[in-house]
Amino acid sequence: MPNNFLTKEGYQKLQDELEFLRTAKRQEVASRLHEAMEGGELIENAEYEAAKNEQAFVEGKIQDLENLLAAAKIITEKKYVIQEEGTDVKETYILVGAAEADPMEGKISNESPLGKALANHTVGDVVTIDAPDGKFNVKIIKVS
Repeated sequence: MPNNFLTKEGYQKLQDELEFLRTAKRQEVASRLHEAMEGGELIENAEYEAAKNEQAFVEGKIQDLENLLAAAKIITEKKYVIQEEGTDVKETYILVGAAEADPMEGKISNESPLGKALANHTVGDVVTIDAPDGKFNVKIIKVS
């Protein structure tokens, strides 16, 4: 099973979600199932079907999180300030594992073209990004 790279913060966030699903969410779904079963005919009971589907979804999500956390490797979050060649615009990105990636918050996956290019480079390096739209160069201004 491949490693899933997570920051300490990301690991804790997923651990909290797993705990919520195992306790509160399971109980909520069990209550819905119980109420639906008391509602009469199970064959034509839409609420029962919906509750069973939700139960399957919750159990699947629990399994996915357990697997992800079992194979997790904790990484140190790195923040990169970069500048694309030919521009004055500086951009800041935080390099995280794929499970934590959120481009809208500037968190990019270590598996993305930009993440792969930045990894293991330091201040002053010029790296080539092989993006879907074509190649471009960026200079690393700061790493923290």
